[in-house]
Order: sequence, then C-alpha cells, then structure tokens
Amino acid sequence: MIKMYGFWRSAAAFRVRIALNLKRLAFEEEMIDLDAGEQNLPAYRAVNPQEVVPSVIIDGAPPMYESLAIIEYLDEIYRDPPLLPADARGRARVRALSLIWAADHHPLIVPRVRRYLAETLGVDEPGRTAWIRHWFAEGLRIGEARMAADAETGSFCHGDTPTMADLCLMSQAMGARGFGIDLAAYPTVARIVDACLAQDAFARALPLRQKGAPAAH
Repeated sequence: MIKMYGFWRSAAAFRVRIALNLKRLAFEEEMIDLDAGEQNLPAYRAVNPQEVVPSVIIDGAPPMYESLAIIEYLDEIYRDPPLLPADARGRARVRALSLIWAADHHPLIVPRVRRYLAETLGVDEPGRTAWIRHWFAEGLRIGEARMAADAETGSFCHGDTPTMADLCLMSQAMGARGFGIDLAAYPTVARIVDACLAQDAFARALPLRQKGAPAAH
C-alpha cells in the first residue's frame, strides 16, 4: 500500500503523482492544506519534521520525503517504465535538467518563501507576484536554452519517452501557466509540455484535477 501526503497545488507532489501514475501504482493521497497551515500541525510534523509535502509511506515503512529522492526510489523498486536512462551520461543529463526546475527555481516560490517576503521583508502582493513570475520564467528560459539545440532532446526532455526531467519540467510549466506566463516564448518547452499532456498519467496528475482544487468545487 502506498500513501502520499500532498496538496493539490504542490509542484513537488505533482511530480511524484505523475511518477506513481506512470508506474501504474495505486496510491492514496491525503491532502495537507498548505494554505491553512496544516503542514505545521503536530500530527503532520510527526510524519515530516520539515513540514512540507510530499511525504510517501510504502507498506508501512518510515516516511520518505523530497520529491526527487522519492521518484528515484520508485524507479529503483518499480522498474517499468524507467524514469532514468540506462547509461550514466544520460542519467546525469536527466538529473541535471530535473535539478534546474526542482532545485534551482521551485524552492524560490514555495509558500514559506512567499510568507517570508510578505511578513518579514514587507513585500506587497504585486511585488510577490512579480517575484514568482520572474523565477517561473527564468526556469523556463534556462530549460529552453539547455534543450533546444541539444541532440539528446527528443519528443521529451531526454529521448522519446518520459523521464524524471519531464516530471520536473511539468511542475515548472504548469505553475508558470497558473501565473499567466505564455509558454509560446519557449517553443521546445511548449512542445514537450504538449507531449506530456497527451499522456493520461500526466493529465490525471494535474493540480486542478485533484481534490480540493478550485475546479473541483
């Protein structure tokens, strides 16, 4: 049995949700309302002291956290379909692309950073929105530059099947769209996003299709 603690809008939970769908693994997702601060309550802090999502529990084992670590674990235990290439250079490229979005840019726009900007630095809402849009766009710009002229880019970020990099790109791209950023300025990114959205595993994982999302009301 697989249980995931997530939140409909969480980019990190989105990445893991796609991986579980691609691996055709049944899972139960309990939503932790980040807007309401449920991640800070003692009950969830006991699951993940970092007070973030996702956390994943497999067959009653201790919780796992950090989306890329979870995805790589799933890939090692449930091999089909693989989310990392068979060759060492390919794995390094996929990890590097993944980290652009999951490590270099996503951490700058998470709720705790937004709260710090507002409550400690006194940045107003337009300023916070400009900050978020900037870092979403930067992640897309860099991804486009990395992939556009690279022969290893195929229908997806690496070759012609989805890898961990596509999961991370999707979390960046869907967040950017949510803030009104047009992907047309990034044609390679936009093409790959369309290829991902054509797959049911990605489409079912979309944030707005999850319990608690605005579209669900």
